[in-house]
Amino acid sequence: MNTPFRAPGHGRVDRDTALSFTFDGTVYTGHPGDTLASALLANGVHHVADGIKYGRPRGVLAAGAEEPNALVQIEAPFPEPMLTATTVELYDGLVARGLSGQGRLAAEPDTARYDTMHAHCDLLVVGAGPAGLAAALAAGRAGARVIVVDELPEPGGSLLGSRELIDGAPALTWVAEVRTELAGNPDVQVLSRTTAFGHYDDGLVLALEKRTDHLGAAAPAHVSRQRIWRIRSRQVVYATGAYERPVAFDNNDRPGIMLAGSARTYLNRFGVLPGSRAVVFTTNDSAYPAALELADAGVRIAAVVDVREEVPEHWRTACAERGIGIRAGHVVTGTSGIEQVTRAHVAPFGQGNLGERQGVDCDLLLVSGGWNPAVALFSQARGTLRYDAGIGAFVPADAPGNVRTAGAASGTFTLSGCLTDGLDAARQALSAIGRTGPETAPPATAPLPDGAPTRVLWRVPSPQDADDSPEGAVQFVDLQRDATVSDVLRATGAGLRSVEHVKRYTTIGTAHDQGRTSGVMTSGIVAEALGVDVADLGTTRFRPPAVPVSFAALAGRNRGELFDPVRVTAIHPWHVEHGALFENVGQWKRPWYYPRAGETMEEAVLRECRAARTGVAMMDGSTLGKINVQGPDSGVLLDRLYTNLMSTLKVGRVRYGVMCGADGMAIDDGTVIRVAEQEFLLTTTTGNAAKVLEWMEEWLQTEWPDLRVHLTSVTEHWVTIPLVGPRSRDVLALVAPDLDVDNDAFPFMSWQDTTVAGVAARVCRISFSGELAYEINVPAWYGITVWEALCAAGSGFGLTTYGTETMHVLRAEKAYPIIGQDTDGTVTPQDLGMSWVVSKKKPDFVGKRSFSRAENRREDRKQLVGLLPADERVLLPEGAQIIATSDIPEPPVPMLGHVTSSYRSDALRRTFALALVRSGTRRIGETLYVPLDGRTVPVTVTDPVLFDKEGARRDG
Repeated sequence: MNTPFRAPGHGRVDRDTALSFTFDGTVYTGHPGDTLASALLANGVHHVADGIKYGRPRGVLAAGAEEPNALVQIEAPFPEPMLTATTVELYDGLVARGLSGQGRLAAEPDTARYDTMHAHCDLLVVGAGPAGLAAALAAGRAGARVIVVDELPEPGGSLLGSRELIDGAPALTWVAEVRTELAGNPDVQVLSRTTAFGHYDDGLVLALEKRTDHLGAAAPAHVSRQRIWRIRSRQVVYATGAYERPVAFDNNDRPGIMLAGSARTYLNRFGVLPGSRAVVFTTNDSAYPAALELADAGVRIAAVVDVREEVPEHWRTACAERGIGIRAGHVVTGTSGIEQVTRAHVAPFGQGNLGERQGVDCDLLLVSGGWNPAVALFSQARGTLRYDAGIGAFVPADAPGNVRTAGAASGTFTLSGCLTDGLDAARQALSAIGRTGPETAPPATAPLPDGAPTRVLWRVPSPQDADDSPEGAVQFVDLQRDATVSDVLRATGAGLRSVEHVKRYTTIGTAHDQGRTSGVMTSGIVAEALGVDVADLGTTRFRPPAVPVSFAALAGRNRGELFDPVRVTAIHPWHVEHGALFENVGQWKRPWYYPRAGETMEEAVLRECRAARTGVAMMDGSTLGKINVQGPDSGVLLDRLYTNLMSTLKVGRVRYGVMCGADGMAIDDGTVIRVAEQEFLLTTTTGNAAKVLEWMEEWLQTEWPDLRVHLTSVTEHWVTIPLVGPRSRDVLALVAPDLDVDNDAFPFMSWQDTTVAGVAARVCRISFSGELAYEINVPAWYGITVWEALCAAGSGFGLTTYGTETMHVLRAEKAYPIIGQDTDGTVTPQDLGMSWVVSKKKPDFVGKRSFSRAENRREDRKQLVGLLPADERVLLPEGAQIIATSDIPEPPVPMLGHVTSSYRSDALRRTFALALVRSGTRRIGETLYVPLDGRTVPVTVTDPVLFDKEGARRDG
């Protein structure tokens, strides 16, 4: 099947399959692989939209996201406004219409799904053209974790629209080989149809993946339509290519006027002839391949109009072989036509002689004013730009240490240069993260004949006085905003000198295309009008989003594992391999317990508890929040935030502390280690790590900005392994021979730096179980190494690994509270029986004044106590209410409190619970009742510490 303007033997569309679509009420045919723009051009449709201000006919100028004209409204299968025809993939049943700059929102609700994914990598490569593929290939071979995002349906970038050769074969053969290798590398993820639109602090890049937009009504209902990727990367390489720059001349907005490189793309990627008789207007060498390839495909090239006086001989020869005349030193001064360009007006380029015009008949006018590197994302990353007078464009200059550019994005426009740039950028990025890879030589490309420099030309002076009426000879700068050269000159005439001010005065660069084709041209025209160097004038700033993103995608539902990042510790693979079952604690997957064959959960937990109390056991405690506090005023800050004194803590010692809110209620607890005179390391509960850091930063930044303190989250930097039990000292001595583990040399609540299993480690004498215990901290990279060494050393002592359920039993037997489980936001340290942790020496700390409130001093406040069910086999449900009578009274039932923690204890040989009970301390010894399954269970109120109340076991 063929449409009128398909080029036989060209393109990558599937011509064996026909797709029916409707545009402006007329039914047309296209093929899989087409965009709406290419399908319209293949059917001879050039008038796609109208100008927003003057209503003049507009056609397709470009082939990608830089398109300023061809705005369309999708009507079916679901209404969506303001899309560019160049980026809408064709599908069967598509119904669309052209727009005059604005569309309408759908009246019916959107039934599609949208979601979010979080990803982390060593290297993010944005763009899968030759430079991006070369960078990804080199990084993948070095063993780095790589993510590649590219807006096209398949990799290749500019190579998809050219006939370049690599290693003597078509370049797309090399692309296919690289694609296969990357797909087979488990550390490389390639995301097609995915556009990076924002670069933020700390290596965060946001990207939009269009997952089912190209399927239309055939899209599966269970698959999200679009997905926002939140990518954290240690290094970023922007291989985003470049946008061809138009030139302003009279009536440069007619349908049929197209960028030369885009016409080449339509021919080679889509198999489309954008016209039958063409004029090519250029300031540089890049338009010649387009002219030659179109001529070979059957398009008559009426003339190549080159503003440069000297045209390289090889272009003259190639054009002469095809009967193409070159008019050197000439320009296109204007065009004629209504629905489509019919004539280009050509004149010698020189002062005062633009009136000597000659008309050249054509239905296609190809323009190339040079190329602008796509630097929006680089600039968002706070990279700086410099003006390159040789190409008339702004190119990357200085960049943050984690950001690089490659290929056309850095101003390199040859294929060999792009490939080399990509490899160099990958090597630099790998070196920055301490990696090296095998030396990779760039593949061979065809040698290039000598070219001629680009002639920088922003606009062609008008042969007549232009006005702003639709009938006049108007020179357009921003086609989407219908902004003209006259608008720019009016702005400078009004006294505006900043290109940012001109942008806002004229609205140039504020539309969906973000000034991709108009921004640099505007700077050049403003510079000429003011008589200044465009390098000094600069360009406007780039802000996210770099491409339009729907609110539906940004606010899309997060479902299942997409709801939140799944965080795992460095030892997670070992836990999986050894059969651990996991529970979700915040964002973390924590080992819950390690069942053996045939064991129930209860049996496994009792076995793990028994090992910790009678022998030796260990767990993965890496999820504990860890915050590094540094600075001369660190002790002052901690004194103000904790209820007890931290500034008096000696180097080498550890202290337990509680933080309270301004209302005096406990919000977190943990240990504080004094590392040096001006450095502390504090731990938080797993689920509160981010909350506590935010809390500390809020006070530091808003209330006490004079304090010289810096806070850093180091939770994931350290693996923490609690080694617990009477035999823990014996096991540690085997793997840390340089450490004196005797009680006198290594007392409780102290720490020492040493070597454990050959790895530099920090060992703390801290116990969350009441047993002799050590917390071994090593860098995360060595977590599994040290864990396995401890397993091996402890095998002779019956070492058992345990999970969070056993941890809870052990700490509950000792009445060590868990903030958020044994508290509910209404509990003070005094309610927990921890008055000892509230300093009487400090003049003030956050929450102190609230302790004196009448409400906080009531004698009937809920207090933490222990509960022993009369039936030792009954396990009370956590959250169960507690009443005073054996019979349940009529509602409303007066509740005395609730069960906060409930477990079966191996040490106690029975069940027990912790609870918050009104006037709990005074009720010790009383019998209360817990309603359960239509009956009440009698329970005895006890002291919360039910095991080793004297603490005799902590020293072994």
